[in-house]
Amino acid sequence: MLKCPLLKIPPNVVTTPYRLRIIRRCNASGNARLASMPNTTTSRTTDTTDTFAHRLSLLISGPQRDALTRGLRGIERESLRVTHDGQLAMTPHPRALGSALTHPSLTTDYSEALLELITPAEQDVADTLAQLDTLHRFVYAELGDEILWNNSMPGLLPATDEGIPIANYGTSNIGKLKYVYRVGLALRYGRTMQCIAGIHYNYSLNEEVWRLLHADQQSAANAVDFQSDRYLALIRNFRRTNWLLMYLFGASPALDRRFLRDRKHTLDTFDADTLYRPYATSLRMSDLGYSNTAAQAALHADYDTLPGYLDALAKAVSQPYPAYEQIGTQRDGEWVQINTNVLQIENEFYSTIRPKRVTYPGERPLHALAVRGVQYVEVRCMDIDPFEPTGISLETSRFLDAYLLVCALDDSAPLPPPAYAEANQNFGRVTMEGRKPGLELVRDGNPISMTDWANELLVKIDAAAAALDSLRGGDEHARAVAVQRAKLADVSLTPSARVLKTMRDKQQSFIAFGLEQSEAHAAYFRSRPLDASQSRAFADLAVQSLDEQAKLEREEVGSFDAFVAAYRAYTLNRFSV
Repeated sequence: MLKCPLLKIPPNVVTTPYRLRIIRRCNASGNARLASMPNTTTSRTTDTTDTFAHRLSLLISGPQRDALTRGLRGIERESLRVTHDGQLAMTPHPRALGSALTHPSLTTDYSEALLELITPAEQDVADTLAQLDTLHRFVYAELGDEILWNNSMPGLLPATDEGIPIANYGTSNIGKLKYVYRVGLALRYGRTMQCIAGIHYNYSLNEEVWRLLHADQQSAANAVDFQSDRYLALIRNFRRTNWLLMYLFGASPALDRRFLRDRKHTLDTFDADTLYRPYATSLRMSDLGYSNTAAQAALHADYDTLPGYLDALAKAVSQPYPAYEQIGTQRDGEWVQINTNVLQIENEFYSTIRPKRVTYPGERPLHALAVRGVQYVEVRCMDIDPFEPTGISLETSRFLDAYLLVCALDDSAPLPPPAYAEANQNFGRVTMEGRKPGLELVRDGNPISMTDWANELLVKIDAAAAALDSLRGGDEHARAVAVQRAKLADVSLTPSARVLKTMRDKQQSFIAFGLEQSEAHAAYFRSRPLDASQSRAFADLAVQSLDEQAKLEREEVGSFDAFVAAYRAYTLNRFSV
């Protein structure tokens, strides 16, 4: 679940020969199976409710019943540094926080001002959130007169797109590569869109869970392939139903008018400076924020098989795209993008969820997945909760654990292009009008009430929550589901509705609302400073990361041009596997 700090991008540009090596390696390991072949993870029964109930019962009744409590949870929280008037901070990444290139827990995302806090992976998400709280307290001790913007949509950005500072990772070749990648993103999508922030929720089940299911289903696949297939099944179920998360947790129904930079839109006017949609849940995840360029829109990730997924992404990072070819890779002798392909790296593909595998230093994620299979999933669609200091609550996390367990255990049909498009349309509809009375979605080509579908899903999520509570004791998961069920009965309880109500009641613009929430959370963290030993430990880690970056820069060998060439060929010397 932890990221390689040196390759936080992570860089994965592959040439066509490398793409072929990936697929051949899959074939050699037995992962490559034609989509038309029988799914080896299909249960003995075709009734999905019975299938889910059987699998859940198997996991909570046997001698290995604690396996469900030994999965890992990690959180990555993004947040812009801003001044007390809501303006984007123009200061460098604070040196006291260490090196954004090499620090394992504190880095930057797109902009120098876009801080990212990364927790260790823990078996209990309560411990994960405690780690996230501790990281916030350390950060606030070093932020000086700045605060963290506690909203997904940004506050006041510079007057021009070019005024947004791109993250700087130093003079090492790997640091330069990360910077060039971001310059490429600016040219492709604009810097403004890259300032949107969110919560990434990393989720895995203990491998004993997959071993038990593998034995029960008498699958002919080997253990690695079976686990990968089940994670892809989780992803397909997630993609079909993740609109539910947008309704329950979407918290960005409004934005500052200046964010759009005079782009055409269909938003309504809230006040002189604020635009919104009356029934929106997450403008961040709509086409307004979640970039939907022609190149991205044409890319269909294959979630039916791991080789299919790897092939689709490998093609995207290997095939030139005409509009990007016109930009080129260099201007006036300076690199402006890593390549001119559909994607510079596979993580440029914007997706609500990704299959992941911890990489070795310098290893590309595509390679890691091809060789060792899927290890966990990264949920990427969660908005920052502006009412929570850390941006996500324990209650929300408990619900996510129950929901993702349902996605993991339920049967999952393939996701061909028509179903893929249907899922995207449902998701987009809920981001823009999820609280609209009587909203209908489409399931398998047929209209269905959103609330009816949601209530069907909650029956299984309730069962998963009860199972988790039976293993851990207490009723935290069940209570978390009950809170979400109440939101279906009363739309005013949703975060998006609460945001708009607060703004109306206090006659606040989006900027005023965001600033008030952010200031309150800043005061909360600053009122709880770390003890001396914790502060020293973080300070030591910051110094260590700075030393590691300095060592990389001091010992750098070879030109950047040669480094990029080797990078494309996956022969990065000291960074290679």
